[in-house]
Amino acid sequence: QLQVVESGGGLVQPGGSLRLSCAASGFTLDYYAIGWFRQAPGKEREGVSCISRSRSETNTAYSDSVKGRFTISRDNAKNTVYLQMDKLKPEDTAVYYCAAEFTYADKCRLETYGMDYWGKGTLVTVSS
Repeated sequence: QLQVVESGGGLVQPGGSLRLSCAASGFTLDYYAIGWFRQAPGKEREGVSCISRSRSETNTAYSDSVKGRFTISRDNAKNTVYLQMDKLKPEDTAVYYCAAEFTYADKCRLETYGMDYWGKGTLVTVSS
C-alpha cells in the first residue's frame, strides 16, 4: 500500500520542541517533494513547510508564521522527512499532515492542491 504516515505529535508546553516524522511506505520519497501542512479547529488547512525532491541541491520553504522556529529535513536512507519544531506557541496547536507530490521541479510549494499522497495527521497541542 502506497502511503505516508505521520508521527511525533503530542502535548508540549509553550517554548518547547517536538520533532514530527513523515515516513513513506510502498514508494521512495527521493522523487517527491514533501510538504507539511496543519489545520487548526475552525480554520483552513495551511502550508507550513516543504522540501524539494532529492537532488544535489535541496530547496526548502517556510510560512512566515514558522520561519526561524521550524526546520524541515529529509533522510533518504530512512525514506523519511522530519519537521523539527522549536519555540512552540499555543497558536501552533493543530493537526499536522504531510503530503507527497511527484515532481520534476527543483522547488517545493506550500499549496494544498495536487498532492499525490496525504497522511492522516498527527495532533500537536501547545499548552501549559
